[in-house]
Amino acid sequence: MGLFDKFGKRERPRVVVVGLDGVPYTLLKELKNKGRIPNMAAIFERGYFGQMSVCIPEISSVSWSSFMTGTQSGEHGIFGFTDLQPGTYKIYFPNFMHLKAPPLWKDLGARGIKSVVINMPATYPARKISGVLISGFVAIDINKAVYPPSLIPRLNERNYRIDVDTMRARQDHDFLVRDLDATLEGRERAADFLWNEIDWDLFIVVVTGTDRLMHFLWDAFEEEAHPYHQAFLDYFNKVDDFVGRVYDRFLGLDGSKEEKNQFYMLSDHGFTKIKTEVYLNRWLQKNGYLKFRKEQPETIMDIGPGSTAFAMDPSRIYMNLKGKYPLGALDASDYDRVRQEVKECLEELTFDDGNKIANRVYFREELYGGPHVAQGPDLIVLAHHGYDLKAKMMSDNVFGRTNLVGMHTQDDAFFFSSTGIGCRSIFDASGIILQSFI
Repeated sequence: MGLFDKFGKRERPRVVVVGLDGVPYTLLKELKNKGRIPNMAAIFERGYFGQMSVCIPEISSVSWSSFMTGTQSGEHGIFGFTDLQPGTYKIYFPNFMHLKAPPLWKDLGARGIKSVVINMPATYPARKISGVLISGFVAIDINKAVYPPSLIPRLNERNYRIDVDTMRARQDHDFLVRDLDATLEGRERAADFLWNEIDWDLFIVVVTGTDRLMHFLWDAFEEEAHPYHQAFLDYFNKVDDFVGRVYDRFLGLDGSKEEKNQFYMLSDHGFTKIKTEVYLNRWLQKNGYLKFRKEQPETIMDIGPGSTAFAMDPSRIYMNLKGKYPLGALDASDYDRVRQEVKECLEELTFDDGNKIANRVYFREELYGGPHVAQGPDLIVLAHHGYDLKAKMMSDNVFGRTNLVGMHTQDDAFFFSSTGIGCRSIFDASGIILQSFI
C-alpha cells in the first residue's frame, strides 16, 4: 500500500508546511550554493524561495503566534515569552490559552478540513482540533501537549521528544549534537506515523533543533576550524534529508505526484552572531529611570519607588505609570516626554566598537493595533545585528556575554512555496496557505 493509497482518491488538495525554526534565508542560500543541502536546493528551484521579515520582537512565541493567526500582537495578545499580570509586576508565561485570535487550522476545521500539527511552538497546552495537535516549545508535559491524548502512548513508543534539553546543551555540546539527532529522529517517526494514520488535509511539522543549534553553535558554522563545524553541517544535512523525504512522498522530487497539492516552508526569524548582549534594565538604572529596592535584584518584582521605566525580555520597555503599576512614578502628563526621551537616548546608545545598538526604536502604536494594544510595551527596540537585547536584572555592566553565541534577527527569515507565490512578511503566510483550500 502506498502512502496515498490508504484513504483513496481525494477531491480537494492537500497542503504540507515545514517550519525550520530560526533558519535564516542567507544561511540556506549559502548552504545551497555550497551543495550542502541538495534536497532543499532542488525543491527551491521549483517554486518561490525568498527572504521574509517577521514580527518585533523577533522571538518564536510571538512569531509563530503571528504565523498561525495571520495577526500581530495587538490582535493575538502574545507580546513575549513572558508578560506581566495586569496591575502588577508579577511575571507569567503566556501559553496557548492566552492566544486571542484563532489559528488557521480552527478556520479550516470549521469547514470540515482536517489538520495534523506537529511541534508548533506556542501551542501548549494542546487544545481540541479537527485532527491532531502536538504542542512544541514551551511544552513541559507530554500529557498536556497532545490532542487527542489517546495518541500519547503511540508517540512514546516512537521515542518522540518535544525538545532538546537546552539547559544541559548550553554546557555540553557533545550532548547537544546527540540530543539534536535523537529529537529529529523522533520527530520524523511521529510524522511518518501520523501521515499514514490520519486522513489529513493540512500537515504542519516544525523542526526546532535548528534554533537550538544556532543559539549554542553559530560560531561553528562561521569558523571552519571550530571543533563542531562538521557537526553543524551534518545536522543541516540531516534536516535536509528529512525535508527531502517529506517533499518526495508528497510531490515527488521528480515532480511526479499530484500537481494540485501544495508545499510550503518557512522560518520564524533569522540568526546571526552575537557581538555583545545589552542589558536594558542596567542601562535604565544607570540613566536614572529604574531603581531597585534591594542591592541584588532578581526579577522586575524587585523594582523600587521612583522608577519611571523598566524592561522585559527581549527588547520591550514599559513606562511605569501611576495608576497602572503599584509603584508607578510617572505622571500621565509626562508620559510622552519621558517615552520620547528614552527613545532618543536608546537610539544614541553605542557599544565599545563605536557602533549604535538600535536599528530603530518603535512606539507601541507604530507596531500594534487591535483590542490588546494596551497590554503591550510602550517602546520596542529593534537592534542592529549582533547586539542581543536582554532584560537581565543582575549585571554590573550594560554590556556582557553568556554562553549563547547566536541571536535572532527580524529581517532574514525565509519562505518557500511550490506554487511560486511570494511572501514578504510572516503576517501574510497563513493567508497564503488558507488560499490553497479555496
